Amino acid sequence: MTRNCCVLILAATIVAIALRLPRLQHRPMHGDEAVHAIKFGELLEKGVYTYDPQEYHGPTLNYLTLIPAWLSGAAKLTQVTEVTLRIVPVFFGVCLILLLLLVARGLGTGAAVYAAVLTAISPAMVFYSRYYIQEMLLVCFTFGVIVSAWRYALNGRIVWALSAGVFLGLMHASKETCVIAFGSMVLALALTLLMQRQKGSLRTAVKAARLSHLAAGLTAAVVVSVLFHSSFLSNPAGILDSIRTYTTYLNRAGGTGLHIHPWYYYLEMLTCFRYGGGPIWTEALIVALAAVGFVAAMTKRGLSCSANVPLLRFLAFYTLVMTVAYSAVPYKTPWCLLGFLHGMILLAGVGAVMLVKLAPNVLPRLIVLCLLFEASAHLSWQTYRANYEYDSDSRNPYVYAHPTAEVFTLVQQVEQMAGALKSLAQEQPQKVQMRIQVICPGHDYWPLPWYLRRLEDGVVAWSDHVDADADVDAAPLIIASPAVEESLTEKLYTLTPLEKRQMYLFLFDKPYYVWLRPQVKLLGFVRRDLWEYVQQQRAGAPQTQAKGEK
Repeated sequence: MTRNCCVLILAATIVAIALRLPRLQHRPMHGDEAVHAIKFGELLEKGVYTYDPQEYHGPTLNYLTLIPAWLSGAAKLTQVTEVTLRIVPVFFGVCLILLLLLVARGLGTGAAVYAAVLTAISPAMVFYSRYYIQEMLLVCFTFGVIVSAWRYALNGRIVWALSAGVFLGLMHASKETCVIAFGSMVLALALTLLMQRQKGSLRTAVKAARLSHLAAGLTAAVVVSVLFHSSFLSNPAGILDSIRTYTTYLNRAGGTGLHIHPWYYYLEMLTCFRYGGGPIWTEALIVALAAVGFVAAMTKRGLSCSANVPLLRFLAFYTLVMTVAYSAVPYKTPWCLLGFLHGMILLAGVGAVMLVKLAPNVLPRLIVLCLLFEASAHLSWQTYRANYEYDSDSRNPYVYAHPTAEVFTLVQQVEQMAGALKSLAQEQPQKVQMRIQVICPGHDYWPLPWYLRRLEDGVVAWSDHVDADADVDAAPLIIASPAVEESLTEKLYTLTPLEKRQMYLFLFDKPYYVWLRPQVKLLGFVRRDLWEYVQQQRAGAPQTQAKGEK
């Protein structure tokens, strides 16, 4: 690898950091992010993590988040911020580019540099590098396996076999969908071997692999996976659960429900997406160049002189199989496209070099380079808009069932009322309880547990239904789904004994609700004595005229 190649890849890494780091706390936490954050809180505060084969995915995200938490001095979840959490996927999104340094010679230096640029500026890559979920870790560990295996094929050193094994174990400990990548790599290797018949090819390298090295690599993979799934041997049941979990995920993959989408869902999202009156989003540059790169790998035309043909063909087959597999699975979420999108980016680097090399003379090459520069600039502009203007807007293709910015309004008002409720409860302990209720069918109130984590334990009661028991008093502050409004009204004004009934007011201004997510509203109700107490605190005067009553 030349010095210029190294410098340019490092420059792309700086660009990646600049696009990923700013304003990590600005976007509202997605429900999935909040779930992972609360689960991490158990590990941080109690030192306990138990792998759940039904939900949450693998444990690497939780354990690796301990590092920035400890570095920031956080000992409790209340001291953890969005930056502490999201810096983990940021780190692995950047590592994805740095790994190119180890495989630049195999891709070809020009292809490696442009792949680094595309990884740095891809809207999807940047968006999900700022998302506290497992996907970016899985993509990084998968690439680690490919890079390590290729390095082992070159020199046969056991250190690369062990490295590949460690990355395999980390893949398995990150997310159950790793099996799709495992299967794609095996099939891609088989197809590549069928094409490589000459002496010195990949076939020869595979035959030269030592069984002891392969055994060492597999042992490393098993050890890493076992350590994480067993919570470092404190929960041995987690080892079997990591296998049992595939019953759940196989059923989910072929089921029906909210996340079922047509086979072209991902490709449509990448090539041309527009929702409502929003802007047009496209990463068609990557898809088109990847197709060109696939042809280059198969025909060996337009490749860099240093490019390793078996490696390129492996990447071509791997990306194709991954794309087909993920498209065929009915259960789809946008972040799952990262696995094959990264493969497309690697091939796109190869495709860009092919276009430049096949240009007949200087002028056509300059035109190709200018077009690539302009298209890359357009990708960068989309990345900025996706992450800093449309970061929680449903017109962004990578925003999926995401909370709106109104969640901040809700949290601000709840925290303000909670502070007043605490003071009132201290002044009138006989009449006022320090209690808040959140009632949403299906427990569909996430990410509120994350945003209300600073309230004292036991203050917030989370429920999926209204308690009809007349002996159980309603809380002075209630956040509820409109679906339970009728039963809540019955509870407050019919089931509650007359001598205990209290007037409730709407917490939010007209239209008296906030949007938690698109099509998901939340209502707020505050008991009149608490509302009047807050008004007196604000005005420093006797009670004011009540607003809309419930």
